[in-house]
Amino acid sequence: MVRLIPRDIAFFEMFSDLAKHATTSATLLHDLFADPMHLERFAAEIKEVEHQADDITRDVIGRIDKSFVTPIDREDIHLLVSQLDNVVDLIDGTARRAAMFHITEVKEPAKRLCDVLLEATRSIESAVMNMRDSKQVVMRGREIKLKEEEGDALYHQAVGALFAGKPDPLEVIKWKELYDTLERALDQCEDVANVLESIALKHA
Repeated sequence: MVRLIPRDIAFFEMFSDLAKHATTSATLLHDLFADPMHLERFAAEIKEVEHQADDITRDVIGRIDKSFVTPIDREDIHLLVSQLDNVVDLIDGTARRAAMFHITEVKEPAKRLCDVLLEATRSIESAVMNMRDSKQVVMRGREIKLKEEEGDALYHQAVGALFAGKPDPLEVIKWKELYDTLERALDQCEDVANVLESIALKHA
């Protein structure tokens, strides 16, 4: 009897929309660090994307309660959208910190971390759009984990460089905070990959 009830496939479209918002916010953050003269504008645009991602997340969670049969486990749906939303939140947090600190010049490691973060979100978007194909999900998951490892190495080098010589304490505090948030965003991308792989394996 349950098999005769159509599963709500709209969830997959909502997952894809949320993943696209992660890529959009990462693209804007990449642009912000490339052109800090327009920092306030980019930060405001990222905040708008973050609000939209929150709306999608709320819509998905509300839809869980209304759907008699969901395409994947309800717990997995909730976990996936929460983890995706967290990526956007951390990107927004990085942009807000950059604005609060009145960044006018950008350190090269920050630009490189933004490059890696953008590539990771693109892999997430591809994995989500193909999440019914377990091979694609596993492949993209590997890409994301490699990006997280690359970001980890960049992070440690960047933080170490902050403390070399006789650094300006305010510069150290400011950039350490920015590097930390970028690194957490990359860690969160890996968390998304882990959730996607878990879902793919369950339904392989």
